[in-house]
Amino acid sequence: MVVTFRIWQLHLREVEQRAEEAERTRDEAAQRRAMEERLRIARELHDSLTHSISVIQIQAGVAAHLARKRGEDVPPALLAIQEAGADAVRELRATLGVLRSEEDGDGSGLSQLDHLVARARAAGLPVTVTVTGAQRPLPPDVDQAAYRIVQEALTNVSRHAGHASASVHLHYTPRTLSIQVDDDGEGPGTSTGTRPSGPGLGLVGMRERVSALGGQLHAGPQDHGFRVRAELPARAPS
Repeated sequence: MVVTFRIWQLHLREVEQRAEEAERTRDEAAQRRAMEERLRIARELHDSLTHSISVIQIQAGVAAHLARKRGEDVPPALLAIQEAGADAVRELRATLGVLRSEEDGDGSGLSQLDHLVARARAAGLPVTVTVTGAQRPLPPDVDQAAYRIVQEALTNVSRHAGHASASVHLHYTPRTLSIQVDDDGEGPGTSTGTRPSGPGLGLVGMRERVSALGGQLHAGPQDHGFRVRAELPARAPS
């Protein structure tokens, strides 16, 4: 009985080792396929976007140079295009670097919020920023998502709200980060409003980011304007 029990233990251990090896092999294969897909996406992004963004940036730079050469004031919108092109190139390079590595994150976070707001103002969108609560470092995925939510919300205001101003409010608690972006532009229900009637890809992307983190997102028209509000779990690091 002792010998039989010992043989059974050895057999059980061998089965467990085989199962662990199979699981490890499956994980490695999945990681390899994911990495191959990330490389493919990186190549597609590089081939389709890098050239176009570079051309936009170069053309804006040439136009600004010619205006200065003629002694004219460079239009603020042209300078905003030039700066936005440079930022887009920076973010694209960072994203391509992440896609070609095994780490997450794209180098964008709330530390870049001042630059984002400055670009929006230079493009003609008045923006105010208010921060309440005890501001603190956030988990990288939450930090990145918060920045992207504000970025997309301000982009939507610029595209769809006509002559509007926007306000950004960040509220920190020990467990959450609340993000609220309001504008006083024309909503989809007005006769002159230019907002799309259905949910755009920007809002879909926001919802996906927030859902992936286990948070909540509410977006819709108000009496005067449009509101995007997200609440992200952001437990303070211990």
